[in-house]
Amino acid sequence: MHENTQKMANIIHKVAENICTKLQQLTGDNFLRDEWQRKDHYGNPGGGGITRIFKSGKHIEGGAVNTSVIKGHINPEFAKKLQNDDSYLEAAGVSLIMHPRNPHAPTVHMNFRYIRQGEKQWFGGGADLTPYLPDTKNFTFFHNFWKNKLDAFDNNHYPKMKEECDRYFYIPHRKEMRGIGGIFYDYIDVTEQNWQMVESLATGFIDCYLPIFESTFEKEYTTEDRDFQLYRRGRYVEFNLIYDRGTIFGLKTNGRIESILASLPPSVRYEYMHEPQPGSPYAEMIEYYQAQDWAK
Repeated sequence: MHENTQKMANIIHKVAENICTKLQQLTGDNFLRDEWQRKDHYGNPGGGGITRIFKSGKHIEGGAVNTSVIKGHINPEFAKKLQNDDSYLEAAGVSLIMHPRNPHAPTVHMNFRYIRQGEKQWFGGGADLTPYLPDTKNFTFFHNFWKNKLDAFDNNHYPKMKEECDRYFYIPHRKEMRGIGGIFYDYIDVTEQNWQMVESLATGFIDCYLPIFESTFEKEYTTEDRDFQLYRRGRYVEFNLIYDRGTIFGLKTNGRIESILASLPPSVRYEYMHEPQPGSPYAEMIEYYQAQDWAK
């Protein structure tokens, strides 16, 4: 295994354990640590990972913190769709998805990864927020957190990554975003400065989400709030199953199905021709599922 793959592995395992420990301490919800192994395209040992799963908790209805460190050959046809024709690939990454039970607490996703295909290597990742009830103070906090993190390295990073996030987490057939965005990047060169940036982003994530979660996960909510949350989770399912690159990458590289699909919400509600009542907080929230300048 290449030394950079191992370097990223060391970072992601620390990040995952820190996140799970802090969430468990705050909520009292337990998580299951599930270690797994995989085979590469030709049936040879191909690394593995750890899925830390939150399931049916009092405050975290469903969620997972996945770390994976994989190696070996992938399908040669899929390899051609990446950075070159080499089918040997190594990757180390951490991905998180949290679906809180309380509609006031937003769903959150993050992913930070290093990939090496032959001699080509790159970083990818990001973080985005999917709220269900209006709370513009928290939306602004989320975006400004990432802007400040990125400005420490380059003032051009946040505008580019924010725009890419708005474009990536967009559901074309719905003509709306799945949430209020965040940051997203892919195929970033592996330089010393970018190593520092990726580590800063990955280790900083918990300080971005925890204040938002802590201020919302015990708020009182109505049946209507819960219904709207479940309805909007349907958009999450649509995006993850149709467009999400991580889902596609996992399936195309012989990933572990249970870990890949752990990103899906445990409860979802579909309703034909749903229209929120004008003037309601749900109608206001619908307007926020379009690109906004939250860090302005």
